[in-house]
Amino acid sequence: MRVHIGFFGRCNVGKSSLINALCGQEIAIVSEIAGTTTDAVVKNMEIGPIGPCVLIDTAGFDDVSPLGEKRREQSRRAAQKCDLAVVVCGATDDYSVEKEWIERFEKRGVPVVAVLGKVDMLIDPEARATNVEQQLGRRPLLVSASQKEGVDQLVETMVERLRERGDDRFTITGGLVEAGDVVVMVMPQDSSAPKGRIILPQVQTLRELLDKRCVALCCQPEELEGLLAGLKSAPKLIITDSQVFGYVAERVPQGSMLTSFSVLMACYKGDAEVFMAGAATIDRLTESSRVLIAEACSHAPATEDIGRVKLPMMLRRRVGQGLDVTVVGGNDFPEDLTPYDLIIHCGACMFTRRHVIERLARAEEQGVPMTNYGIAIAHLQGILPRVVWPRD
Repeated sequence: MRVHIGFFGRCNVGKSSLINALCGQEIAIVSEIAGTTTDAVVKNMEIGPIGPCVLIDTAGFDDVSPLGEKRREQSRRAAQKCDLAVVVCGATDDYSVEKEWIERFEKRGVPVVAVLGKVDMLIDPEARATNVEQQLGRRPLLVSASQKEGVDQLVETMVERLRERGDDRFTITGGLVEAGDVVVMVMPQDSSAPKGRIILPQVQTLRELLDKRCVALCCQPEELEGLLAGLKSAPKLIITDSQVFGYVAERVPQGSMLTSFSVLMACYKGDAEVFMAGAATIDRLTESSRVLIAEACSHAPATEDIGRVKLPMMLRRRVGQGLDVTVVGGNDFPEDLTPYDLIIHCGACMFTRRHVIERLARAEEQGVPMTNYGIAIAHLQGILPRVVWPRD
């Protein structure tokens, strides 16, 4: 849920130094040796007017080391998660690579801040900035991380660009509830739930309900009937874990709305309309079809895992045991999606909205429908028409 800000550029242009200057601490390794940054370095921070954010330091565009291609691939993957890109320019005569990356970001709607780094080491920073402007079509900010010059202006500019994103309207529950509403959350604590804590979508939803001044009541499925019987009136909304969607749907009182954490995440992190349309593909699957199940997290599989066990079982029960189901986790998402007839994505609580939209766009470009865990399960159980989701 934090704003993800990626720093991109060639080797030794000052990306790592700039991140350290923003953080006020040594987060990224700084060295004159090209290719020092290998895997993307990620730091959770709280930066003044930006608020909670994640800073991502990436390998250089021009890394020609033996592992250069793999490092550049890591940078490309990092770019898919970013809400804002800071492209750092160095002292070179040709900025065509920087221009290519900027155009790639802007094509996907990612705001960009162009920076000319290490200006304290340049003989004529203004002349160099003019050269950058002529090639990129934008005036770069002049920054010296070592001298702390231009860092405050960079933060101000990042705030301006982030405000231009226009997606601050997104919340998990949207307009479904308001202050004073009673909301029941059904949260199974089986072997797939992490010991000693609550899974992230439930935590995020609960926090938002409290912020909205709702009355949030939590229970396991077995306690739902007793909880409802003890209320003077039906709750405004019941939110359930998708794996007990059918059980809860049979017990929803008249006057209450029904949804799941995964459905809410589908709307918050992706595009619910697209996911709804994708669910209809389930009815056209055959035993010769191939389905890709994508999980955002890369946890060790549990015996009752919904993505690796329960959802494939439900699909094969509907389509046939011959259905080919492939499961990937974390960043392992195929570049070529065309072998698949349907993609079913998790709620993506571990991904940024930008990351999910990137995957949706790639699937659309390749003509492969995509849906979401909760929406797919509701469709399989015939209760999707009853399910609500934020539409504002």
